[in-house]
Amino acid sequence: MPKAVFYQSIGPELWRHAIDVDGAALTRQSSVTIAGANVQYVWPHPSKHFLYAVSSDGGPGTIPGTKHVATAFRIEADGTLRFHGGNTRLPSRPVHCSVDRSGQYLLTAYNYPSNITVHRLNADGSIGDEIPPREKLDVGIFAHQVLTTPGDRTAIMVTRGNNAVPDKPEDPGALKVYGFKDGVLSNLASIARGNGLGFGPRHLDFHPTEPWVFLSVERQSELHVYRLNGDGTLPAEAAFIKNALTDRINHTPTQMSGAIHVHPNGRFIYMTNRNSGTEEIAGRKVFKGGENNIAVFSIDPATGEPTLIQNIDAPTNHLRTFAIDPSGRLLIATSIQPMALSDGSTLPAALVLYRIGDDGRLTFARKYDIDVGRFMQFWTGIVTLP
Repeated sequence: MPKAVFYQSIGPELWRHAIDVDGAALTRQSSVTIAGANVQYVWPHPSKHFLYAVSSDGGPGTIPGTKHVATAFRIEADGTLRFHGGNTRLPSRPVHCSVDRSGQYLLTAYNYPSNITVHRLNADGSIGDEIPPREKLDVGIFAHQVLTTPGDRTAIMVTRGNNAVPDKPEDPGALKVYGFKDGVLSNLASIARGNGLGFGPRHLDFHPTEPWVFLSVERQSELHVYRLNGDGTLPAEAAFIKNALTDRINHTPTQMSGAIHVHPNGRFIYMTNRNSGTEEIAGRKVFKGGENNIAVFSIDPATGEPTLIQNIDAPTNHLRTFAIDPSGRLLIATSIQPMALSDGSTLPAALVLYRIGDDGRLTFARKYDIDVGRFMQFWTGIVTLP
């Protein structure tokens, strides 16, 4: 029986794959479909018996859509997914979801408009009622992720803000820190570099044993490190700020950092650099250039300071999500959609597999080109089986 499975969303479908870690290979097996709504994000229950997906017929940016739902699945022994109750209606397009450490609550972040909800999870794993916050929450601008901290005393929502455009000034980014008790959220603090301008965070991850929070700062292509306070709050300033690019000088608004994960052994950090900027050539929008790679950082075990040790190219475009297998030996990265190139060819969406060395560095192992049709390959992840 496999220890973990790989799940892949293509539009409304959620596919299951068997993982061969030694062979660095995937085998597609079965799928479930959420009718009328595309999978946006997925999160497993701590018990490993349930999986939660949030979906929408809206899209990236400002496409609002009209159908937005959360769905619970029961995970069978081989990773097969079974619907577990009906869809729960959500107020707008969700962009991220997570389950708290106790397994009692589903938290969902929404980007446009920025928002957060909490739903109770019933004893049988199904999705229960929404829990109102204690007060009107400070939800920032363009939320992108929400996680509870170790100990479940607080929750942090990452709000990215937006770059300036010709007819609109920059929107500031921030980390919104909430009190979290019995599923009820309350305002605690807003953490931002300076006044939030020039600070566009996307995702964060926690060190498995130390009080270190690693933050992917999307709009600046940086890695920031905070030391988590004992009460689950954050200090006002990051302890370390590191560049994630090979070419810092030619940074453009279309150059962005993406997902971030700490290695299971706590010694390394992995973060994607993404660029899908285009220019028009002969009436065709084609890739304009930029970095699409995975940045690898080592972590100082005494201080938590990261050091960039590798940028490995992705033989595809715009790595939106990636995952590391529980043994820490395989990383699977996923591009969102095809990209037209200036030579007339098209770079397809793909699953890219890398072996992880003892030194944390990545070695390319295999690539699977994926036909996504009219959809996007919006989320992928590895889930440990019960």
